[in-house]
Amino acid sequence: MPTVKKKRQRFVEKNGRCNVQHGNLGGETSRYISDLFTTLVDLKWRWNLLIFILTYTVAWLVMASMWWVIAYIRGDLSHGGHDASYTPCVANVFNFPSAFLFFIETEATIGYGHRYITEKCPEGIILFLFQSLLGSIVDAFLIGCMFIKMSQPKKRAETLMFSQDAVISQRDGKLCLMFRVGNLRNSHMVSAQIRCKLIKSRQTPEGEFLPLDQCELDVGFGTGADQLFLVSPLTICHEINAKSPFFDLSQRSLMNEEFEIVVILEGIVETTGMTCQARTSYTEDEVLWGHRFLPVMSLEEGFFRVDYSQFHNTFAVNTPPCSVKEQEEKSLLTSPNSLPVAPSSPQPGNGGRGGRRERLLSADYADHGEDQASRLPSKLQRMSSTKEELHRRGLNTGPALPGGKASSTGDLPLSIQRLRSSSIPVGRQGQQPDEQLQLLSLGGEAREAELEKSRLPAAVSTADAPTTAPVQIFFVGSRQEDNLPAKLRRMNADR
Repeated sequence: MPTVKKKRQRFVEKNGRCNVQHGNLGGETSRYISDLFTTLVDLKWRWNLLIFILTYTVAWLVMASMWWVIAYIRGDLSHGGHDASYTPCVANVFNFPSAFLFFIETEATIGYGHRYITEKCPEGIILFLFQSLLGSIVDAFLIGCMFIKMSQPKKRAETLMFSQDAVISQRDGKLCLMFRVGNLRNSHMVSAQIRCKLIKSRQTPEGEFLPLDQCELDVGFGTGADQLFLVSPLTICHEINAKSPFFDLSQRSLMNEEFEIVVILEGIVETTGMTCQARTSYTEDEVLWGHRFLPVMSLEEGFFRVDYSQFHNTFAVNTPPCSVKEQEEKSLLTSPNSLPVAPSSPQPGNGGRGGRRERLLSADYADHGEDQASRLPSKLQRMSSTKEELHRRGLNTGPALPGGKASSTGDLPLSIQRLRSSSIPVGRQGQQPDEQLQLLSLGGEAREAELEKSRLPAAVSTADAPTTAPVQIFFVGSRQEDNLPAKLRRMNADR
């Protein structure tokens, strides 16, 4: 037999009443007397009516007794019907009932004209002034309390509705906690604003236990969605994200949680201009996972109709049972954000004079070279870039392949063009003209690179030395010097 979960005590009732009682105040009770007006307003109606009746009754009896005492001291009561030659303090006051009637007629300004004060009674005149002042004070105090008590907008909150349950489902691709609010009156709530508090006990990392700890739930404070235009039922939405206290809440963990969501709706009553506040709460049992509210708005001929019979109804929708935290972890595992790393290739050796040397640079090596170049002054950077460009030309220039494109002498420096026209014999030792032209180009560029390198400081030349690889030029003959003209051999000897 399944165990029924015991209904726990709520912090705030569904009607908004807070289940909090203050006890063991000790000497702090006198603070209520110092603010007597607010104390009387906060009392229940039964106590307000009792205080109202008792205050007026006691005041009337006390003042009537004072008039009877004056009549008794002056001897007005012993004269009976009062002789024509006798002038009493108050005419036609013979006993206590007649004195009480005189006070009521005076206080209520009825003035029947049968009982009145004479000019022969100065004490009666002073008592009359005191009675008028005291009566005005009592009227202002008690009538003011009753007016404030009746004009309180607490009953206006009775026409503000909250849904019986809150739901958790997806909206715009995000998991959200939602509930519904409505206004039954045609009069609007001016500057209506809604707030949510999560009431949950927790323990800090230091071991401190916080009973009924309050945490704010964001319902659109940053975007202005908490400011409501409450002319029709609205669905309030709290997005569950990394900043939400429900970030790790799933459908399974919801069954074992204990929390309470307190909803506070505030606004100004349009008819009275007074601030009204309506409250309600949702416990973990009143939060439905995978549900959505039924629509209540419909378009009629000339107006919109709200069907409040569907206000509390919900229906089930497809909702992931896992928490937002678990969804984010799964998305990271399925689509990792990894960067590809280019492998470095081994550097083969020369393999003899007829071989060719190749080298591949990784992305890290290229970034390191750019970082070193960026630390140099601008002039040295331009000079270094010129040398690297010459070095790349040397690497890209090699023996002409059969069927390859012939080079033009217009691409060569002017000094090498003159050298080409005067010193190069065509077809020497079986070489083709294109091969001789490539040799001249390499020799001239190497000479220019050597001159620029001599202009650099020693430290810069040393730093740039590892980055340049030697250029291997291969020839057809047995020795390199035999394949070069005499002027090029002298240039190589100087280098």
